[in-house]
Amino acid sequence: QVQLVESGGGLVQAGGSLRLSCAASGRTFSRHYMGWFRQAPGKEREFVATIIWSDGSTYYADSVKGRFTISRAMAKNTVFLEMNSLRPEDTAVYYCAARESSIGPYDYWGQGTQVTVSS
Repeated sequence: QVQLVESGGGLVQAGGSLRLSCAASGRTFSRHYMGWFRQAPGKEREFVATIIWSDGSTYYADSVKGRFTISRAMAKNTVFLEMNSLRPEDTAVYYCAARESSIGPYDYWGQGTQVTVSS
């Protein structure tokens, strides 16, 4: 059993910053990618950012590029999402996910953490 537990969400004013964390625990698994997704009310879940665990390469959605930074702490099995210059449209439940292979769907998901940006 693999658990992904997110933390760090909350309420922030537009222009502010938040840092999300996602800690992986449970059985050892091969994490090729770890990423962040988000889902706003009435909308589908969308990709935010991902990191290749082995070499740290990162990829971002255009909507967050230049404002969000994904990183990892390998020794702590933790991935982070630093969010700056937050906008009201960033309001969503943010989910951490892990994928064991280089292709295909993400295998494991966290329970989500709410981020609310007020205008």
